[in-house]
Formats: sequence, C-alpha cells, structure tokens
Amino acid sequence: MLTPPEMGGPYRIKGTKYPRMRRNRRRRKVLALLGAALAVAVVGWGTLQLIDVFKGDDDEKKAVQARQPEDCGARDTGAKSGESKKPEEKPAALPAPARVEVNVLNATTRSGLAQKTADELEKRGFKIGKVANAPAEYDKRVTGAGILLGAPGTVDGELKVLGTQLAQAEPKAVEREGAVVDLIIGDEFRGLTEPAEAKAALKALATPAVTKPEACD
Repeated sequence: MLTPPEMGGPYRIKGTKYPRMRRNRRRRKVLALLGAALAVAVVGWGTLQLIDVFKGDDDEKKAVQARQPEDCGARDTGAKSGESKKPEEKPAALPAPARVEVNVLNATTRSGLAQKTADELEKRGFKIGKVANAPAEYDKRVTGAGILLGAPGTVDGELKVLGTQLAQAEPKAVEREGAVVDLIIGDEFRGLTEPAEAKAALKALATPAVTKPEACD
C-alpha cells in the first residue's frame, strides 16, 4: 500500500500497521488544574460568606452600644476608675414658714374670716402682717377659694410655701417690691388645707423628686 506524500513523517504508514492516535495529555492536565481552581474558589467564597455573617453580628452589637446613652459609659468608667462624680446642683432653698410674712385679706361678706384664717396660719408657723378687708379691686370680686399675691421674686419662693396651706388658691405675681405676700379670701373659701396634708405638701416641696438614670444593658 502506498502512502500519499502528505502523510509522510511520523504518520507514515509502514507495512500493514496503522499509527494509533493518542489523546493529548496536556489537555487533561489543564482540565484538572481548572477543576482544582474552581473547587478552591467555591471553598473561598463559602468562607467569606461565614466571615460576613459573624462580622454582621459584630456590627449590630456595636450599633446597639452606640445607641445607648453616653452617660452609661461614663458611669461605668467612673465606677471602675473610682472617679468621683460632680455634685448635682441643688435647687434654691425655699423659705421656712416663719420667714414668710402674710397679709390676710377678706374679699367676702363673711365677717371675721380674715382674723380666723390669720390665727390658723400663725399656729402653722407663718408670720402674720396685716389682717383686714380686701382692697376695692378685689372686694367681693374673688369667686374662687382665694388668690395669692406677691412680687415676681416671690413666685418660686414665698408664694409656693403659702400655696401649700390653700391648694385651691390661685398664685399671681403683681408689680410691687418686697417679699410680703397676700392671701385674699374668696367666696368658695371653706378653710385652709388640713394640717397633715399641708405638712406633707411642704415636705414634698422641700424635697424635689430625683430623676432616675436610664438603665444600661
């Protein structure tokens, strides 16, 4: 059998035997390497996903801690380091009843009411000033239990203290000097607040409620 010229070289047919066509070993090596690289990539991707999950939990914890009040961390730090806290500012001291001078004025048609009320206030420790009928601008014009009058500077002091003795009275600031206050008795006046209640009101006034700090997790 003759071999065509183009079939020369290593593929030249000799005798009755035909050359065996072998597969390329390099191709198999390349495919194996590609498979191994793909497997490594899949494992790496899964690892990154796990890291992201745990990192996400960490970030969430940090966000929760950031939302907590700043003073929580300050309190913890101060407690651990033994640092002393700054003392809180105390409210201005209220005057004692003995330092509150009261004019008791009657704006009703009931006689003797101003004196009777003044005597009771004196028993409770207040200093009594003038006891008389109310001036014309208030006489027979106070429909409520009473009005408490005082200079602007007495609103948060003397008037508050006097108000514990007649809770239904309306406090009112007027343009005048001094710390003397007026109790003008009105038509609905039925007597001063019960002594026990007035005493409790005075105690509560002298001891303001303390604001509790927010709880820390």
